[in-house]
Amino acid sequence: MRLLHRARALAESVDPGDPVTRQEWLVTRIRLSSTLSALAADTAGLAAGLAGLDEVRALVEDVPDPLVRAELSGSVGHNRGLLLLNAGLLEEGVAVLGEALAHEEWRLSAADEPVPSLVEPIVKTLRSRGTAHTNLGSITQARQDLTRAVALATEFGLVNFAADASHALGRLELRIGDVPAALRRYDSSERAYRNLGLAVPPLLGLHRAQALLVAGLADEAGDQLDHVLPAMRADQAATGELADVELTRAVAAFMTGDLGLAREMASAARQRMRRWGCETCVANATLIGLRVDTEVALRSGRVPRSLPARVLGFADALPVPRLAEQAATARMLAVRLEVRRGDLDAAERVLEGVPRPGRLTAIDHRMLRRLCRAELAAARGRRTAAFAEVRAGLAELDHVRDRMGGLELLSGTALHGRELTELAVGLVLAEGNARRLFAWLERTRAQTYRYEPLTRVDNPELAELIAEVRSLTQSIHKAHHDGHPTGALRARRAERLRKANQIGWHSGSWGSPRPVAKLPEVVAQLGGRALVSFASSGDALVAVVVVEGDVRLVHLGSAEAAAESARMLNADLNALAPDHLPEALVRVLSTSAHRQAERLDAQLVRPLVGLLGDRDLVVVPTGALYAVPWGVLPTLHARPIVVAPSATAWLAAERGEWRRDGRTVLVRGPGLPAAVGEIAKLGAHYSSAALLSGEGATVAAVLSTSDDAEIAHFAAHGVHEPENALFSRLELTDGPLYAHELANLPHPPRQVVLAACELALNRIRPGDEPLGFASALLASGSQMVVAPVSRVGDQASAATMDYYHRRLAAGAQPALALADAIAVDPLRRPFVCLGSGQS
Repeated sequence: MRLLHRARALAESVDPGDPVTRQEWLVTRIRLSSTLSALAADTAGLAAGLAGLDEVRALVEDVPDPLVRAELSGSVGHNRGLLLLNAGLLEEGVAVLGEALAHEEWRLSAADEPVPSLVEPIVKTLRSRGTAHTNLGSITQARQDLTRAVALATEFGLVNFAADASHALGRLELRIGDVPAALRRYDSSERAYRNLGLAVPPLLGLHRAQALLVAGLADEAGDQLDHVLPAMRADQAATGELADVELTRAVAAFMTGDLGLAREMASAARQRMRRWGCETCVANATLIGLRVDTEVALRSGRVPRSLPARVLGFADALPVPRLAEQAATARMLAVRLEVRRGDLDAAERVLEGVPRPGRLTAIDHRMLRRLCRAELAAARGRRTAAFAEVRAGLAELDHVRDRMGGLELLSGTALHGRELTELAVGLVLAEGNARRLFAWLERTRAQTYRYEPLTRVDNPELAELIAEVRSLTQSIHKAHHDGHPTGALRARRAERLRKANQIGWHSGSWGSPRPVAKLPEVVAQLGGRALVSFASSGDALVAVVVVEGDVRLVHLGSAEAAAESARMLNADLNALAPDHLPEALVRVLSTSAHRQAERLDAQLVRPLVGLLGDRDLVVVPTGALYAVPWGVLPTLHARPIVVAPSATAWLAAERGEWRRDGRTVLVRGPGLPAAVGEIAKLGAHYSSAALLSGEGATVAAVLSTSDDAEIAHFAAHGVHEPENALFSRLELTDGPLYAHELANLPHPPRQVVLAACELALNRIRPGDEPLGFASALLASGSQMVVAPVSRVGDQASAATMDYYHRRLAAGAQPALALADAIAVDPLRRPFVCLGSGQS
């Protein structure tokens, strides 16, 4: 700014002579003053910037050449429009940009022939106005402006501006709720910037994070923003944009329950936005702070008398209709607070002032309104009305989920309905109605697995990235072996893997959702087996037991106590896994593992024995119970058990068609001494089997051979990636085979056996949405997966698999064959059967 002030002073000190020189002098002053005004808005506030541009507009009128005057009028108008948009004054900004566009269009029409330099300002203004229309919800106008901007930029070779306009079209797709389309646009724009050798705008990371938040992927959104924030803070001129990033980071933190970080980021954004002068932005930041205060009060159960009044005061002070949605959100917070305080009349009065959501209203706003109405109805004892609100909210959430792409997006959506589903489960538990609880659990949990399997979608860019990651992995191994540095290679692999994961979010197309399983059809499919569906509400753990049409509800004590025992058992089994531990250490670890197994058995299984008898089991876990190796629990030794994310998912797997003449594929990866003879030994159990080992166990060979196989067995090192479930992997001869690749086969193997560490583990999202190597296969069409939930020694794994396949080849059902194999040495054989357990 000091340099610009000096330049303007120099210009003003000159007395131009002839008219030509005077016009050049005037244009120079205008350009300097216009740039100064933009900077003034960023440092001294919106009013200072607009005042400066008003002075510049007066100077423009003195320019004699009409073409030059049109150029300057368009440029100054565009800058003024941007300032208004950044301050949240969208309608005013759109009008000013329309005037600027008229000047730019006239200048183009007056030219002898269109050239890129004349088209460029038109593209910029169309992009800015299209973005403003997007924010206003004027979808048709936004699409017209942005589509024309892309077309013009492409026609005249303005590739970087085409990428900008495509980026803006991504924001439009997000506005109408098409998250996969938005993410594809962002990836396309990023690719264009990189191909041009340009830096990727940090705002693209912000907008990608906002798309992920709509999909409920708050952790992933936070990671995106944590990459963007350092770059934004280094660019000290980007005050308003940095505040947007901080505000979105606050939202992501709030959604993941990190209330401290949410408060910190919202406060920083509010201070920055006040300096910027954006009333809308300040309101959004203040609202996040109020949501944090509300959440703290609701969790503690102590609502200060002043808090609802403070929230309502904020809502009443907001200008409407411009900030009507923010005011409505604040009022809904007040409703929840008044319900918790017991002032139901006050809550009802406030709720009456919350308007019905519009067609483009965000899903989290819709879910909050449903939650308010349901909580108020429940507090008044109108349980039927409360359940109706929950059903309506979940139906709205289904419409959002139906439009998602990859498995991560599909599963993340449940986050928006978490509190609604918790309310419904809590209400049913209070009734003690086991049948009704079973129905609600099926309606609210593991909705990802209701969808027909993923149809194969070829994505050359994703395939290329995965191939690059595989090559880098090999390079890292070689460099490590040769004693060379691996830091740069590891950084490159991490960056490529991150990019592959981004593309994986929107690469996929799911079939129609299956209907939720009804109790009678589950009972019919069970036959002589029993189903145990675990659930929790607060710290209360319960089991719904279905046996021969009888449905019982059993209370099982503390959910956190069971979770802690499951975690400790898993830790003991991990420590016990290596093949050649000292005998004294084995005794200590075994004693500890037996203790935790006894605790879990006493809490989870023994109270059910009278109902279960000696029946085979179908177990639907919840939360941390997904990590329980059920065959380790004393009461369940040698009992056939199948684990499924829901009864609906289990029923779909059971009803799958069994290919009795299908192929068996046996694969051995590198670095497993005990498996050298294992694959040949397993092959002896089958009349014909494809054996892939050594140089033959490449990713391409394994994928081509496994497609449409009946059984695919993998003896290989495995790695569970909790943050990137579809990139959990098996190590093969030429590098890793990712869950994404195996799941994306046109016909995934009917049964997959993973004799590899931890690959039955899952990352559990809200709504009991499990994500991991095994669960990705089940969601994508495999009907059964056998895998361990903790580490397992090579020798123990080989012995288990030999026993399992021998029994399987002899005609035993898979769940029974696995139960017999585990019973020989349960603590060293923590395998589970997922999906279906029968052939």
